[in-house]
Amino acid sequence: MTLRDAQVGTTVVVTKIEGDGAYKHRIMDMGITKGCEIFVRKVAPLGDPVEITVRGYELSLRKQDAQCVQIKEK
Repeated sequence: MTLRDAQVGTTVVVTKIEGDGAYKHRIMDMGITKGCEIFVRKVAPLGDPVEITVRGYELSLRKQDAQCVQIKEK
């Protein structure tokens, strides 16, 4: 399952980040790393962007970025 598929109001755990080196590095620079918990706050009406809380701060991700983050339910 990917972050894009997560339901609003759930807390998930990152299992893997997919993509090439520079792309993965950019996602990790935002604080999204393997094993961190993410709370899915809301999704825009058209599905883009996804608003999450990670490491105590709020972040908005495009669907394309959220698709690269593999997760599991907590």
